[in-house]
Amino acid sequence: MSGRALVAAVAAALLSACAAQAPTPAERPASEASAAAVQSEAQRLNALVEAYFEDQLKLRPLLATSIGDKRYNDQYPVSISPEFRAKAEQMERDYLARVQQIDAAKLSGQDLLSYQVFKSAREREIEGFRFPDYLIPLNQFYSAPNGFAQLGSGNGMQPFATVQDYENFLKRVDGFVAWADQAIANMREGVQKGYTLPRVLGERVLPQLQAHVVAKPEDSIFWGPVKKLPESFSAADRERLTAAYREAIETKLVPAYRRLHDFMRDEYLPQSRTTVGLDKLPDGAEWYAYRVRQTTTTGLTPAQIHDIGLAEVKRIHREMQGVMQQVGFKGTLAEFFAFLNKDPQFFWPTREALVEGYVDIKNRVDPQLPKLFETLPKADYEVRAVEPFREKSAAGGSYQAASEDGSRPGIFYANAYDLKARPKWAMEALSLHEGNPGHHFQITIAREQKELPRFRRFGGYTAYSEGWGLYAESLGPDLGVYTDPYQYFGRLEGELFRAIRLVVDTGLHSKGWTREQVLEYIGANSATSDARAVAETERYIAIPGQALAYKIGQLKISELRARAEQALGPRFDVRKFHTVILADGALPLDVLEAKVDRWIASQQGG
Repeated sequence: MSGRALVAAVAAALLSACAAQAPTPAERPASEASAAAVQSEAQRLNALVEAYFEDQLKLRPLLATSIGDKRYNDQYPVSISPEFRAKAEQMERDYLARVQQIDAAKLSGQDLLSYQVFKSAREREIEGFRFPDYLIPLNQFYSAPNGFAQLGSGNGMQPFATVQDYENFLKRVDGFVAWADQAIANMREGVQKGYTLPRVLGERVLPQLQAHVVAKPEDSIFWGPVKKLPESFSAADRERLTAAYREAIETKLVPAYRRLHDFMRDEYLPQSRTTVGLDKLPDGAEWYAYRVRQTTTTGLTPAQIHDIGLAEVKRIHREMQGVMQQVGFKGTLAEFFAFLNKDPQFFWPTREALVEGYVDIKNRVDPQLPKLFETLPKADYEVRAVEPFREKSAAGGSYQAASEDGSRPGIFYANAYDLKARPKWAMEALSLHEGNPGHHFQITIAREQKELPRFRRFGGYTAYSEGWGLYAESLGPDLGVYTDPYQYFGRLEGELFRAIRLVVDTGLHSKGWTREQVLEYIGANSATSDARAVAETERYIAIPGQALAYKIGQLKISELRARAEQALGPRFDVRKFHTVILADGALPLDVLEAKVDRWIASQQGG
């Protein structure tokens, strides 16, 4: 029981015991009546946000699965259907109206923080419903077809431990098939209304879909759970489930992936747009400006962010030149980039060696974490290679959170496609970003704060989470890494790439940049390999604005740390500062800034 719940329970018991002697409301002192009103508002708020989270779990069963809540593991929503979208929007509007009836002046502490976060999130969600993202329902980077394959592989977040688990996924197959057919209908509507995926991205999607159009079920990623049927299952169950999965793959999944593939190849691609910027779509400039506000949780405009990026690129280049001098390289920065991308010493011979390299970094970093943090996550994470069917278009690394009940660890997916595009010197920074003390650390600590409302424990803000991941990369010297100057260069290269993202994302979607212009800018300003540059550029085309979150979030967290260090001087404690940043879950950057300012003031007065 949380502290607040315990106090409420004790108070309720005392009121019950003293009911005969309790004064009437008119007789109570003003301070006591005021305290009761505050408690009432806090109770109303907490009941409201919990009800919202429950409704979200019902509406979005994959969210429930991701946190280890098994109640909806047999459901897969058609989240792009008119009915679903109408229901989702009405839910947001209803809860905004309800939270607006709560008097924020009577809230304080965590309750006030919850109110601010909840209200602003509902407002932003409602604003987004005006933009028809459902007409462009898939791309090569984030898509339901890819996500469903991960879900059904037997290695993802869908559990496959009991007979019921296996039957649950079979029911989810029907939901995915309905989603695929709705996606085709939506894309046809999108063609008519002028909303299509850029052709270059559609071409990248085709092999991802084709990978699941297999000749026999045993060749399908969806056969994975059948290979792992528990020995504890009865012979009858094993036979029945094997037959059911065979039928689902042959008669439902393969045909659904084939329909999507053939539609895109034969009907959609010939009518797809040749432009790449979001601003080239109807109302696209406003759509991108909204994506920027939503992603960064700031009021910064695309033009302002573009200028920030240009300035950061210049600053980081100067630091890189210092590393180049340190290792004694003779030549230009561009020549140094070329050396780092070609010399054999910087590359692993096998995929397995690359994964083991990340495991080694984890094992070196984890014992050092108490130097910088008061609270450590209880759940652990493991390192896995990105699955072959999606590795060509996937990022260099990604993270999947652990389940709340501890049954599934966090997963750091390391991309081992094209080993010549995965240099050793980039690994320490990427490990800090995706694992500890980056995404795994931040997300797990938030989820383990049981006293917080669930919408805050399991919610997220891209600028906060990705900003933290990039900030975590800067902590390497205190965690025993970056002792090799090439690895420190890797940290700078990672930061440089996030600065470049500010330039090229805004360039693509607000300044008319082409795909080729972005590739040219990346090549001229970074040590990024050609393969990674292509994947990254097409990622920015696919998910406009998302790439802005990293540097904008990191700049804000670094700014807040510098502010605290300057204000507190020798009283500054980095472990306490990190607690302030992490302890209350993900927050919009403006809310985080106000919270840190209050903490600084409290430390000055202590």
